[in-house]
Amino acid sequence: MDRLELVKELQKTGVFMMNNNLAWGTAGNISARVDEDQFYVSASGTYLGEMDISDFSLCSDKGLVEGKKPSKEHIMHQNIYKERPEINAILHASPFYSTLIANTDIEIPSNYFVEAMYYLEKVVRVPYKHPGSVDLADAVKERAKQGNVMLLENHGIIVYDTSLKEARMALETLEYTCKMYIQALQSSITINGLSDETVHDFLQNAGYKPVRKWN
Repeated sequence: MDRLELVKELQKTGVFMMNNNLAWGTAGNISARVDEDQFYVSASGTYLGEMDISDFSLCSDKGLVEGKKPSKEHIMHQNIYKERPEINAILHASPFYSTLIANTDIEIPSNYFVEAMYYLEKVVRVPYKHPGSVDLADAVKERAKQGNVMLLENHGIIVYDTSLKEARMALETLEYTCKMYIQALQSSITINGLSDETVHDFLQNAGYKPVRKWN
């Protein structure tokens, strides 16, 4: 995929997130890796559902390479790419149900169905740090190898994966599972999750996706 195609995929991803209630307003930022050292990230103050291809900034560990001023949280993206060389896409947003869970001590269940078992196998919590701060970027870097989903307490969520397609799927799975959990609580419905043994057997032997290695 060339650079223009990659930016267009990022643009489509922003529209997808808005159209599916996975983002709102100017809250959130998205990125995709170009090569070992560079990545495109949404520019500062952009509305994810209405971005033009010029609304993405090319960044490296030295800062802005070309384009508009990047999101103030671009260092957070940079730190994930540094820690996880296999990661090629990062989505940061504040979808309603996932952010609600991030603002509590509730653990997201990952044993409800196939996609949850895989995409939510390792969910990491990050204590509140001011958005865009070096403290937040450092906290994210510290936990980047521990999972592919982060709950930023009193802030929002981050998902990151090997491609934009996989990252979108992880984000959808996260929000869907959180919504299911909360609505079950509201309706006094008990969801029968699978046993730890069954989940382990699925992840190791079902061949649904490659087995991930975690620190």
